[in-house]
Amino acid sequence: MADISPLRDFVISMTHLVSKTQDEPVLLREGRALLAPLLADDRWLPEACAVLRPDRYAQYLLHADPLERFSVVSFVWGPGHRTPVHDHTVWGLVGMLRGAERCDEFHLDATGAMPLATGRSHVMQPGDIEAVSPTVGDWHRVSSARTDGASVSIHVYGANIGAVRRHRLDDASQVVEFVSGYDSATVPNLWDRSKAPQQPPAGAARPAGSVNR
Repeated sequence: MADISPLRDFVISMTHLVSKTQDEPVLLREGRALLAPLLADDRWLPEACAVLRPDRYAQYLLHADPLERFSVVSFVWGPGHRTPVHDHTVWGLVGMLRGAERCDEFHLDATGAMPLATGRSHVMQPGDIEAVSPTVGDWHRVSSARTDGASVSIHVYGANIGAVRRHRLDDASQVVEFVSGYDSATVPNLWDRSKAPQQPPAGAARPAGSVNR
């Protein structure tokens, strides 16, 4: 069973952050610093939140703040999987945990109504983090950058993103509204510490033969 404590620690820290400020530059800067350690080791991610779908990318809810001030989501990509061109309407941080994903960048035209390709794209590798929002750039298309195996990215949004009414380009290149929802019916239990490794109290005698590391 995965030791989920890194996710719990992140959720606690993000809750403190959104409780003290709603200033987007601060949230993006400090949220990035909190997300980076979570991407350094992928062993905390529950297997149920890393399941590869055969037909399209999957979106698993890891945590939603009870006041819906932020949410944490794992996205799982297989070869050939990609999103439509879409926006978010709220601030977000995207961090790469496993594998690699490609981001094609878009911007709104002069009328503010139609997303256009900028011709720029980049590939995210494990540990990379990028920001999205209507103020820093909100339209893109994301796809797997691998020809085999799964890729996983961890997303943090300034809302319960699965319930937010957003926009995408449909097959006829028309802007339509959508609500993404989630592929998971349950969320990981962050609060059961009974199975966590128990640390001896400070000053307690160590078992014979143990060493400090």
